[in-house]
Amino acid sequence: MMRTKLSSTNTPRAFRVLGFSISTSTVFPTPPASPPHNHILPRHNPIILGGIGTLQAKDVVFSFKQWFKSPQNVLLMDRIFRILADLPPDDADAALAGLRLPLSERFVLDVLAHGKDVLSCLKFFDWAGRQPGFHHTRATFHATFKILARAKLMSLMLDFLQNYTELRYVHRVRFYDTLVMGYAVAGKPEIALQLFAKMRFQGLDLDSFAYHVLLNALLEESCFDAFRVVVEQIRMRGLDNEITHSIIVKKFCKQGQLEEAKAYVEQLVENRRVGVSGGHMVGLIVDALCKRKRFEEAGRWLEEFRVSGMVSLDQAYGVWIRDLVRAGSLDGALEFLHSKKGSERYVPMVSGYNILICGLLRENRLEEVFDLLMEMKEDQILPDKVTMNAVLCFFCKAGMVDVALELYKSRAEFGLSPNSMSYKYLINTLCGYGSTDEAYHVLKHSLEQGHFPGKKTFSIIADALSREGKLDKMKELILVALDCNFMPSSSTYGKFISALCWARKADDGYLIQEGLNKISKVASKNTYFNMICGFNLLNRADIAARLLIELQEKGHTPSRSLFRTVICRLFDMDNPEKRFLKLLEMQLSHQEPTCQVYNFFIEGAGHAKKPVIAREVFEMMRRSGIVPNLSSEILMLQSYLKNERIFDALIFFRDLQKRRKVGRKLCNTMVIGLCKANRADIAMEILKEVKENGPTPSLECYEELVKVLCTNRRYDVVIDLIDDLERDGRHVSSFIGNTLLFHALKSRELFETWFHTKDACNEISSPSLMLGQLIGEFSGCIGVNQDFNYLEEVIQQCFPLDLYTYNMLLRKLTMSDMDLALELFSRIRQKGYEPNRWTYDTLVHGLFKNGRTSEANRWVEEMSRKGFEPTYTTKLLIY
Repeated sequence: MMRTKLSSTNTPRAFRVLGFSISTSTVFPTPPASPPHNHILPRHNPIILGGIGTLQAKDVVFSFKQWFKSPQNVLLMDRIFRILADLPPDDADAALAGLRLPLSERFVLDVLAHGKDVLSCLKFFDWAGRQPGFHHTRATFHATFKILARAKLMSLMLDFLQNYTELRYVHRVRFYDTLVMGYAVAGKPEIALQLFAKMRFQGLDLDSFAYHVLLNALLEESCFDAFRVVVEQIRMRGLDNEITHSIIVKKFCKQGQLEEAKAYVEQLVENRRVGVSGGHMVGLIVDALCKRKRFEEAGRWLEEFRVSGMVSLDQAYGVWIRDLVRAGSLDGALEFLHSKKGSERYVPMVSGYNILICGLLRENRLEEVFDLLMEMKEDQILPDKVTMNAVLCFFCKAGMVDVALELYKSRAEFGLSPNSMSYKYLINTLCGYGSTDEAYHVLKHSLEQGHFPGKKTFSIIADALSREGKLDKMKELILVALDCNFMPSSSTYGKFISALCWARKADDGYLIQEGLNKISKVASKNTYFNMICGFNLLNRADIAARLLIELQEKGHTPSRSLFRTVICRLFDMDNPEKRFLKLLEMQLSHQEPTCQVYNFFIEGAGHAKKPVIAREVFEMMRRSGIVPNLSSEILMLQSYLKNERIFDALIFFRDLQKRRKVGRKLCNTMVIGLCKANRADIAMEILKEVKENGPTPSLECYEELVKVLCTNRRYDVVIDLIDDLERDGRHVSSFIGNTLLFHALKSRELFETWFHTKDACNEISSPSLMLGQLIGEFSGCIGVNQDFNYLEEVIQQCFPLDLYTYNMLLRKLTMSDMDLALELFSRIRQKGYEPNRWTYDTLVHGLFKNGRTSEANRWVEEMSRKGFEPTYTTKLLIY
């Protein structure tokens, strides 16, 4: 039966670990971008077992380490290559001699097959040939030639062959056989054939091994004519065997003669001239058919041989599974494996399991990966390095980062050599779980082993280091990358520069930026913003101003707020006006003067509390022939009002009125600015003028007037304003309503003024009657209905409720009934509002005032988890 593909919607089931069960509630297909709150495998926490108890992460690691324990030869070989890589020649010779290695052809071949570093393999080959009692064979030479060929070190191999006769250990090996094999493997079949002809002229001949090396090399180089001649020579001498047949089948497949290949194999089988290699030859043809997308034909042909039962098909089955996986039919490959295991007791080789496991890992089918790993253990299949790396990736993908990390740290115990993929997964997962230091150490080791993590992984760890402010490690990481001839992306550099700037090391960031400019790498807009902010933090606005111009030269557009910040900082330095005008001059020389450019400087000067300079820029714009637009006039007016230059603001406003009819936006700006400057009377006059001259004032004008008038306790004027608003057919806004309720909670004065005003006017049926009743209830002048559903309904009839309204209602309830207040807090959440600092603070304050201390402390903890801090008055109750 096929396994069910794991997905986020599957019900979690237990992973079995060597007779135990690991229950995981969630499986992450990819590492999260930031540390999660709950790990699948929390550090120092046990893994939950299905009905058995608990299994610590260390027990899982131990189970896998026991399975991974390799034959001692593998660990010995790792030690050999460490000696060859780390020690100088004389010391290495002595250290190897001290190991008392059991030198034999088989052992030397195993060591050469185990090695990954070409130079170390050649050093071992040379050392072994110089040891008393051991002499290299054609097989060890051939293995060395293949190592050089795979590394594409053909020139080195040719030098080796030319100097062959000078080697101390040559006399025990057939001279010409070795040369023929060497040149054949080196991709020089013409030289190999010349040497072969010379041998024949001298009455010498190749042996079976050398003949087949030559034959295979001729096939690899597509020398088909010479191939046929050598095949005849092999047959004439009676040296043809199953290796010959396999190479001939391989030749048919390479030439696309698949029917001839099939007929050839069928004839061999019929004549019983094949043994174990029969399955290999069938596999060659199956592979050739699959490469040509003829999967149905390959499957039928494989089935025919299975029915005949004349050859063992284990090797062919392995090829079929591999090709199905490569073609994207992973489910088909799994179904085939399970059917053959059930019917024929077929057990794949470790390479077959590896390709299935790697395919399942790519699709995040983690339960099926684990099932296959357990099958391998049950069938006593020793894992190789590919399997071990796949296990490492599996635990990373499953979120069991502790297990993966411990296996990685124990790699020397069982000969694990992590590959690039394992390093990537481990680094990415550690970064995702916040273990940046561990990820950094893994990265350093990967670089020492010659594995560069790639751009994406490099970017992930660089981001993590920058985010955590680990600048020294970030700097070292970039230097290592440059040593590896890898140029980090502009984004990585940008994050490093930004981190330096926020760490108040903007000078260092600027030096890096200058270096990037020299190699024509353009920093991002965000990087420039962070550098400018960094220099602003250091009160170095002169450099920030220079960067502001450079930012635009690089094709980026600065924001209004950035201009404003830089200009404000310039006015904190010495000679501020001179610096301001210099920046303006640089900006005007950089681009064609426009209203927008001048507006940036008007706004900046206004925020810097320099309205006179803002007016100079405004007049400079006029003198340059540019007509100020509406934004220019609004910014100039705001500059006066924010700096409480009320007389200048009025003169400027009246001057604009003389020039043309002033529009609604300018009038609103004037009224709102006067209110914020606490000049309510003048604001009322302007509001009256606006209404008389046509434009309808914005609702914000009324809101700001109500706010300033309530602050000054001029409630009679507030009531007139609300009546004026209703006469115009407009409704009370949430802001106005909330302001009234806030002041009603503070004192009874608002309600009393409201009541006397309405009573004097005999407005018993006024539309504002409901609002007056609401104010009375909040001020405590009218009997309070504690049902907040009722209060909600009343408020809804007066104005739309928002979170601020609920905060007012919550505050009112905390004064009389804390249980209702807690119920309302839950109601606020149910309605989809996210409680803010004031919501929590109101509740906590009320609980403390009502003596419910333990309950209040629990809410303080939740408030803290949300990132909120109690207000000063609430802290007085806490402490």
